[in-house]
Amino acid sequence: MAAYILRRLALLVPTFFGIIALNFFVIQSAPGGPVEQYLLRLEGADSVFMERVGGESGDTGIATPQLDGGSAAQGDGLYKGQRGLSPEVVEAVRRMYGFDRPVHERFWLMLRNYLTFDFGDSFFKGRSVMQLLGDALPVSISLGLWSTLIIYFVSIPLGIRRAVRHGSRFDAVTGTLVVIGDAIPGFLFAVLLVVLFAGGSYWNIFPLRGLVSPDFAQMTLWQKIGDYFSHLALPLTSLVIGGFATLTTLTRNSFLDEIHRQYTATALAKGLTMRQVLYGHVFRNAMLIVIAGFPGTFIHMFFTGSVLIEVIFSLNGLGLLGFEAAMTRDYPVMFATLYMFTLLGLLTRIITDITYSLVDPRITFGGRGVARG
Repeated sequence: MAAYILRRLALLVPTFFGIIALNFFVIQSAPGGPVEQYLLRLEGADSVFMERVGGESGDTGIATPQLDGGSAAQGDGLYKGQRGLSPEVVEAVRRMYGFDRPVHERFWLMLRNYLTFDFGDSFFKGRSVMQLLGDALPVSISLGLWSTLIIYFVSIPLGIRRAVRHGSRFDAVTGTLVVIGDAIPGFLFAVLLVVLFAGGSYWNIFPLRGLVSPDFAQMTLWQKIGDYFSHLALPLTSLVIGGFATLTTLTRNSFLDEIHRQYTATALAKGLTMRQVLYGHVFRNAMLIVIAGFPGTFIHMFFTGSVLIEVIFSLNGLGLLGFEAAMTRDYPVMFATLYMFTLLGLLTRIITDITYSLVDPRITFGGRGVARG
């Protein structure tokens, strides 16, 4: 196992490099980058934008407000830059964002900085990327971790119960309920919860904004715990409502397949109870396919599954941060979230393989692949 983990860690480096390199060059070649975004703002800007370029950008080289070599201000309060920016201004903006360097030089500089988790500053938010990530991570970790745990702790026992009572009314009713939950869009259910329980039209039971209350620091420990989970109650409910169907069905079908194997009938014939057979023999075989889906479930919830939920409940997580960065072409934030997403995803895959061995000790990782002992 130790040798296998070392090999996987060694393979992680080229895999990680390839993913980052591919995304970097694809994004860099896409139109509408930060330079174009900023120039568009300049062309349609008023004096507030021009003061930011000339007075707040430091040594950007953009002289306030000399555009097209002429006077900056006009009688109507507009700039000549609105009718075309001079090459000097365009070059100054490129230099401000580091686009005066060749693309390969920007790539190697980014890699060197990212090895020390130096993500630089956001192009448009006026803060360091680490500060933005630090503000967003608690939200994403809270939503991703708790929603994944709730889905697994509910779906696995429910799936096992449905397998044991296959064909019963319980199986039919619970199967119908989880399918209905899966059919309801999470954001639509979130709006319904806001209307019902967050002061929309009926009851004002749960808070609507943020992860904690403004006076969180002055609360006692139990008050902090209650406040934290009261803020998470509605977002988590919206996230997990559609997450039970797939995992419950997967667990049910996996256990059904193992229950109908010969070794199960043999164990029952020897006098073992169904519970002993389920958790002593069937469980470790049936759970392998369930565990295989854990990385995808966690990563989906952690990064991509909660963007609309974050918007509705005013939670500034990584999903919303990455989405806004993509829309504004804020490259430092985009690549920082991609960096975290890729690194966490690759490490989670290794953890999954280790979990395989913990669930079924017969699985060993040696040689070129997975061998059953």
